[in-house]
Amino acid sequence: MVEWQGKRYWLIGASEGLGAALAQHLSRAGAHLILSARSVDKLNALADSLPGRTTVQPVDVRDDHDVAEAVRAVGPVDGVVYLAGVYTPMAAGNWDVDAGAAMTDVNLSGAMRVLGRVVPEMVARETGHIVLTGSLAGFRGLPGAVGYGASKAGIMSLAETLRADLHRTPLNVQLANPGFIRTRLTDKNDFHMPFLMEPDTAAREVFELMCTPQRFARSFPTLFSLVFRLAKFLPDSVYFRLFA
Repeated sequence: MVEWQGKRYWLIGASEGLGAALAQHLSRAGAHLILSARSVDKLNALADSLPGRTTVQPVDVRDDHDVAEAVRAVGPVDGVVYLAGVYTPMAAGNWDVDAGAAMTDVNLSGAMRVLGRVVPEMVARETGHIVLTGSLAGFRGLPGAVGYGASKAGIMSLAETLRADLHRTPLNVQLANPGFIRTRLTDKNDFHMPFLMEPDTAAREVFELMCTPQRFARSFPTLFSLVFRLAKFLPDSVYFRLFA
């Protein structure tokens, strides 16, 4: 059983979508939330809607100096949840260099900038909870996911590495791998999205994972995630014939 009352949790990428929905769950549970993203107005509006204690700390995860300043301003936290993400549908034959670099920079490098400063401090204190947001798109390469799939595969590998490094310590590392969530990002897609979730539904899955500290990862929706998890075991020739 996790005791949330009074715990300080830093949500990075909290201004909308999954991050804002997860903030509602954590705030109702009693956590003191530090809300971060680039949009101050959205963060302030979210803070006003939450029942519990909140602190707004704007940050641009693409800017190393900005991240360093935010880490100093926030101070020691009990947990950090990295939810920041950008997405542009992109196939190899229609490569947008700037869009691809932005997805890598925000989705993966931003997490490295934050965790590189937060995790050593947690290790020194021998306490901390780290939650990273991967994606079903990170299990294997998918058509039209240049940039996004690679960045999420990197986050998933990072979570596994941290768990391997820290599993004999009091620190807890967890990974949430959602499928399609209805947000302004998935609104860009012009194809059918199976098992499309509302943000609150996805947030409930993440919150339940966070309430189960002995569990490392949760991939959801469960039935849809089976397709991606089982695809890891297909021979390459079969996989690309089915998915490419």
